[in-house]
Amino acid sequence: MRAGADPTLRDSEGFSCIHLAAQFGHTSIVAYLVAKGVNPNMPDRSAMTPLMWSAYKVNSFFFYSLDPTRLLLTLGASHSLADNLHGNTALHWAIIAENSTAISTLVHHGASLDVPNIRDETPMTLLGRHIGAAWLGHKLSQEIREKQGRTRTWCRDKRMRWYCMVSTPFIVFYVIGMIFQSGLHYLVKLGAFVTLHIALYLANHFIFDERLFHIIPMSIYLATKMWIYVTWIFWLGIHAAWYLWLLLVSGSVPLWICFLQSWRGDPGVITATHEDKLNTIIELAESGGFEPQSFCSSCLVRRPMRSKHCSTCDRCVARFDHHCPWINNCIGAHNHKYFLGFLASLLGLCIVVLSASVQYWQFECWTNLTNGHSADNYLVAAATCDAWVMWVAANTCLHFFWVGTLLACQCYQIMVLGMTTNERMNAGRYAHFKQGNPFHRGALQNAADFCNLSFCGVKAKPSSDWLHSFDHKQSIEKLPLLATKDNFQYI
Repeated sequence: MRAGADPTLRDSEGFSCIHLAAQFGHTSIVAYLVAKGVNPNMPDRSAMTPLMWSAYKVNSFFFYSLDPTRLLLTLGASHSLADNLHGNTALHWAIIAENSTAISTLVHHGASLDVPNIRDETPMTLLGRHIGAAWLGHKLSQEIREKQGRTRTWCRDKRMRWYCMVSTPFIVFYVIGMIFQSGLHYLVKLGAFVTLHIALYLANHFIFDERLFHIIPMSIYLATKMWIYVTWIFWLGIHAAWYLWLLLVSGSVPLWICFLQSWRGDPGVITATHEDKLNTIIELAESGGFEPQSFCSSCLVRRPMRSKHCSTCDRCVARFDHHCPWINNCIGAHNHKYFLGFLASLLGLCIVVLSASVQYWQFECWTNLTNGHSADNYLVAAATCDAWVMWVAANTCLHFFWVGTLLACQCYQIMVLGMTTNERMNAGRYAHFKQGNPFHRGALQNAADFCNLSFCGVKAKPSSDWLHSFDHKQSIEKLPLLATKDNFQYI
């Protein structure tokens, strides 16, 4: 290209450079050619575009290559064009090739399922023949059924289904507590639990959709916290000591601040203008540093050190730690401290609630408690006295253990290892961990740098700008160890 080569020249079959690069999954070459001005919709002799060839040729077997389909769409390639010979769009070709990744990507970018080819076959028609196939996957099959009107879902309003999924943990928590609290016979209670299980099973099959995994964890957390506050107001707070009230109120303020910052705050998303993206592609390619593993084909940005593309949020995050489903957000450079504050505040709240529960039982259930001698008898007596408080206390205890474990792991990684969760789980894939950890400076120094505070004679070093920290020799990630796409960012 520097010597004046023309990338638009074609071979005897009518292919130009960009067609061949797209066919064989050379994402970096496709990106460079488009950045240098090559039309991403350039047709070959039969009007096949690079996007069509990528959707048809580059499937899961090209696990060593980043997907050029996603990159072409991001760079403005049209998914509505059709070839001259068959009248197929890129989505037609992806379905013919049984390329589920390309199908999902094209549908996500708005590719029409109702465009017919010369045989009057629409993508919907072709997909309808493969519903339930292993290569298609449950999620895509469900979307096809919904668009065909053959879905088993009782409620087709996605917004209403969202409300149902969000509200379910709030309702289930209350129903279970009331079943325990009721004076019904044990067999009747057992029947009520069976009925509740059947109701949830039916809701999962006929109301809930693929968004459940992303919605339900945070809803469970919010439901538990809401009912804890309700229980405090109407049960525990009546007999709670003044210092427990003070701890609850003073602890709830940082809890909600840190939660909102972790949930809605910017984790450190790496952004760039379209012009900056093209300039970055050209700069990396011509400097010899354009490795697919150091360039995100979705965001079209150069990946800083310690960053990662989150497949759930579909964005690159600086100093990526993990994606937390309990707050439905990534944990990165900008909200990691708030996340630790959230965990510490929640752990303190659990201790306060458990202490208030013990005081409540001592006031309200003293007779029952004094009749028991062992810990088992104590718990049975407390549950018999007020099953709702026991139900809330049990959930609080469960939260105490998992939050405490997560907080301990986070502190261990930050102070002792000097690593993020992503780096700890994928250290073997990063070249800069082969000769030790370049980010580890000792436990106290690691803690001081993370908190940006000086203590115990240790001075915090100037905080790094992880959105703009680049080092090619250290940041290049090795090829994936697994052929399948990893989801190790979840915690």
